[in-house]
Parts: sequence; structure tokens; C-alpha cells
Amino acid sequence: MTDRNEPVVLTTVPTEAEAAMIAAMLQGQGIETHATGELTSGYRAEAPGGVSILVQQTDLDRAREALRAARER
Repeated sequence: MTDRNEPVVLTTVPTEAEAAMIAAMLQGQGIETHATGELTSGYRAEAPGGVSILVQQTDLDRAREALRAARER
């Protein structure tokens, strides 16, 4: 059984700046976020990296909709 409070990946972006903008937008809507991978983003094109934005399972649908709406603007 999945824990509804378990953090899940909403999206992964290439830079910390983009992750910070997404996190701020979601937090402004009352959705708690966490980021992982900040230390590996932006080093070299051939090095894997990116910043993953995590939200609680219970917020995932709302966060997906908020992100979709923001990207359509």
C-alpha cells in the first residue's frame, strides 16, 4: 500500500533556477515541495543531472494541474 504522504517526483528540470521558480509557484498555492539533485545540475552537458521537484502523493494531481497551467502561459 502506498503512503499518501510519501514524496513523489512531479518533474525534473535541468537547472536549479527553473526548479526554484516551479517550487515557488507551487508553494504559493499551498503545495509543499522538496528538491533533489541540486548538486549535479548544470555541471557538464555529458554528465547526467537535473533537479527533481517532489511533492506529497496527496498533492500530486493538484501540482500537475498547476504546473500544466503555468507552462501554458
